[in-house]
Amino acid sequence: MFGRKSIEQLTVLVSRFSWRRVLIVTDQNLVAAGIVAPVQKALAAGNAVVEVFDGGEAEPSIAIAEASLSCAVEFNPDVIVGVGGGSNLDLSKNTAAAYSYRGHPTDYFGFDKVPGPTLPLICIPTTAGTGSEVSNSMVLTDTEQQIKISGQSEFFRPDWAIVDPELTYSCPQQVAADSGIDALTHAIEAITTVDFDQLEIPPGETCAYDGRYELTVALAERAIRLCGRYLESAVLSESDYESKDQMALAASLAGMAFSNSGVALVHAMEYPMGGELHCSHGLGNGLLLPYVMKFNLEARRETLAEIAGWLNPDALPDEKFEAEDAIKAVERIRESIGIAHRIRDIGGTQQQLHSFTKKAMKIQRLFWLNPRPASYDDIYEIYSSAF
Repeated sequence: MFGRKSIEQLTVLVSRFSWRRVLIVTDQNLVAAGIVAPVQKALAAGNAVVEVFDGGEAEPSIAIAEASLSCAVEFNPDVIVGVGGGSNLDLSKNTAAAYSYRGHPTDYFGFDKVPGPTLPLICIPTTAGTGSEVSNSMVLTDTEQQIKISGQSEFFRPDWAIVDPELTYSCPQQVAADSGIDALTHAIEAITTVDFDQLEIPPGETCAYDGRYELTVALAERAIRLCGRYLESAVLSESDYESKDQMALAASLAGMAFSNSGVALVHAMEYPMGGELHCSHGLGNGLLLPYVMKFNLEARRETLAEIAGWLNPDALPDEKFEAEDAIKAVERIRESIGIAHRIRDIGGTQQQLHSFTKKAMKIQRLFWLNPRPASYDDIYEIYSSAF
């Protein structure tokens, strides 16, 4: 469900399915900001009893997932509603799986580890970025190993996504910037992954994604065009609600694109870097994106030239773009909205680059999807260029 006031559809859903006990998974900041209140109001209008778990955090740890699960076990909900950015939505997915199958949060890392359907899950984003409300993935942070770990399953894909752009209007500027560049990263990775008929999966392995194909190309192209026209204004203007609406749409389109075709090296490299440096996923992705695009340049020259045009919405109809122009456009947007350019700018050291590389190399499932093969030396060189 998409559009202003669509949050009111919650009342229809709880009445239609006779849900009486609803667990909201969110965080204290959103409760304090009054963002959770309209969700509670809509649920109460459907005569539901509501419990709020507000312990969510950015890049949630396994310990937080354990706490959310404990709350669910104690409350015994009929449905779980995730409210917030991608971190809260991912937490709600993990909670729904662990509660439904009485498992531990770590049981669902990797591909296809959820045994079957979970209790109903509704995801309501308050940022325009991750696309978690429509995706088949969730990410938690292993604080001991200092790495973000993901799980992918069709049973992580929410039953309902309610995307009410009004819930994003009060999003802090830096959060909007990190989220917005995340949406753009998802769309660009989705449309530059290996083609579905060229995806080579090692014997005995399974893959959570299919490579790019016409449907994901269409979704990603639309998302990139929207980002090119609206991303900067959505971040930099507090009152440009039209731009914020369009970025909410872009995020969901990009989420549908990448959760089918896949993501590749940007994400494989961000997980260890973000885990060690404790930066937001969007910030890490936005920092690394141009450097990975440069690495993939020759493998996706035609597509990148198209992306350059989509990211320059005011270009003349006959204006020609080169693949390199796409990288310049991403760098310009990144600069405009205040995304860090260098790993050193977010606290990284030269000595950490080998640690990042070793951890990234273990996430081979995302390497399969990259349009250009990458070795240890290649990954280290990308990190070095980004340092």
